[in-house]
Order: sequence, then C-alpha cells, then structure tokens
Amino acid sequence: MWSHLPFDLLANIFSFLPPDSLARARTACRYWLTCATSCPLSTAASMVRHHQAWFLALPTRSHGLCCYLHNPNADRWHELSLGFQPEPTRPVAPIGSLILSRPADSTALRLAICNPLTKEFRYLPQLAVARTNPAVGVVILGPAQHSPFLHFRVYVAGGMSAAPRGAATYVPTVEVYDSEDDAWRIAGPMPVEFAVRLTVWTPNESVYSEGVLYWMTSARAYSIMGFEIKSNKWQELSVPMADKLEFAALAQLDGRLALVGGRSGGGDACVWELDERHVWSLKEKMPAELGRRILGGRASWAATKCARGDGALCLYRDLGSGMAVWRASRRGRATGMVLGRGVLLHKRQTSAELAG
Repeated sequence: MWSHLPFDLLANIFSFLPPDSLARARTACRYWLTCATSCPLSTAASMVRHHQAWFLALPTRSHGLCCYLHNPNADRWHELSLGFQPEPTRPVAPIGSLILSRPADSTALRLAICNPLTKEFRYLPQLAVARTNPAVGVVILGPAQHSPFLHFRVYVAGGMSAAPRGAATYVPTVEVYDSEDDAWRIAGPMPVEFAVRLTVWTPNESVYSEGVLYWMTSARAYSIMGFEIKSNKWQELSVPMADKLEFAALAQLDGRLALVGGRSGGGDACVWELDERHVWSLKEKMPAELGRRILGGRASWAATKCARGDGALCLYRDLGSGMAVWRASRRGRATGMVLGRGVLLHKRQTSAELAG
C-alpha cells in the first residue's frame, strides 16, 4: 500500500517527519526516495509548523566539511558530512529547513541553498551585477501561493563591482531574488555612503522586522542600517551604549527588533527591544555569575557569538563550554537566562544558526 500512495499524499505524510526520520525514510525504497527527491520537502511550510527548531552549527571557513545538528525532541547531536557540496560554504540564513550559504573561500558572491540532511544543493541564479562583499538579507513571506512550499526573497545590498581599466567601484543598488520567479531584479538605488559601509563592514547576518530589513555594522561603534522594503528607503538607527559594547547582534523577538550585547571589560550582557517610537528599552540583563561562566575567566565579550531563532537568543564562546539561552515567553516577558549543555565541536566551529 505504501509504495502506491500518490506523490502529493506521501509528500504530505513526509512533512510530519522530523528531519532525521525523513532522511531515514528516503533510504526505505526507491519510490520513497523518488518522492522525497522530487518534492522539495526541505522548504515545505507544513514541515516548518510541525517541528521545533534544530540548532545547527556550521563552519565559517573551509576547515572541515561537516556540520552539527541538535535534535530538540531526542536531545541528541548529529554530525553530518558536507562533502556533497561542490565547494566549502558559510551560512547566511536559514530558510525553513534550508540553509542559504555563500562561498567560504571567495569574496565574490554566489549564493546557494542546501539541506545537510537530505544532501540537496543548488546554486541560485547569478546576480544581475557581479559583486564582492555585499550585505545579504532574507525575508520569508510565508507559504507559496500555488504550492505547499515557502515563498522567500533574498536581498543583496552594496558590494564592489569591477570597473573599466581594472578598477573597482561600490555598487549603490539593491538586488532582490524571488523564489517563485527564480530570478534576480534591481529593487532600486541606495545611498553611496550606505553601500560603502555595508561593503567595508560586511554584516554576517540580517534581521527582518515590521517591513524593514536590518544589518549591523561595526565602524568604530556599532550602528544599524535599515532598508524599508515597500518604499525602498534607507535609515540608520543608533545602538544603545554603542561605544561601550564589545559584542552586539540583532534578533527578532515577538515581531520586534531586538539587540543583545556585552559591555567592554567583561561588563553586563543585556537584551534591548526597539519600540514603535524607535526607542530602545532594556528587556533583560544576564546574571553576573552566568556571565562569568560564559566568559570563562576572560574579561571581554569580543569573541562571543550569538545564534537566534524560535524566540530564543543563545550566547556562547565555544559550544564545548556551554551557552546562555534567553527565551521570551508568549506574553513578552523573559523566562530568564540558563546555562545550556554544550557539545564538543571542532575548535574552528565559529558560527551557528537556528534552522527550522
């Protein structure tokens, strides 16, 4: 019976499986493998709704073609090979159960999407304008109109492009890729100053909140570049205690822009939230004892990393020593900071992200 179910029905059943079970289901028989391969389950909206987020740690450079995933249901870690990728990549953002990535050993931008569990990998089309070191952001729009998969857009801002006679120039435009069209288009111009700052201090990640795509830059003091998608307008936001923070990262909590940062000299680590008046308010301060445990005796937050998603912020220096987790409740109140159990990873694992 199972080998004769229609593809769409079997694909819907597969969408209820957690990623590790789906990977095993692909090996059951040729029919199941064909179904799982033909139907891109890795972006299915139903699959995102049915399961908790997995913690995914990826290498930022080409040291070691493997990644690590934490299954929250079984509380188990998995090590998966990335050898199916044609070149080493580093993560940009999660898209459902897919990872948007860029080359690890090249400044020229070429984006790809992959699923480490199902070993799916494909490059996105080439940009309309070739760029090096631009900022990249992702907006997930929800289920696609005519399919069960996620509809998303990728925005690329700034960067440098080759000019006549071997020179290079900053690119003051924004390009957008639409997953339903599978093509890039120029979204509009941007201020040259913003293009320069996003290129020189290329942000590692972006956050989308209330119609605006945000990037963090760190020129002398932290600042935030915002791109209002509907109007194609740019804005700059201040960062609380910008000149005193050794580490800062953006996040989205309950639909609002949030910021987590640590003060110089091993001072407090705090979470702020931006209200409708564009005023930052303090949401939570990490307990001093927990901060000391995360810092491991060092008096600096400079090497701290942040993974965020599913309503949580995770701070850590290396995953082998554990992490501090701040999770907002549905009422918007903090449930507090706790020390999470770590896992021994490759010593060069320096970036992590939450993926659904």
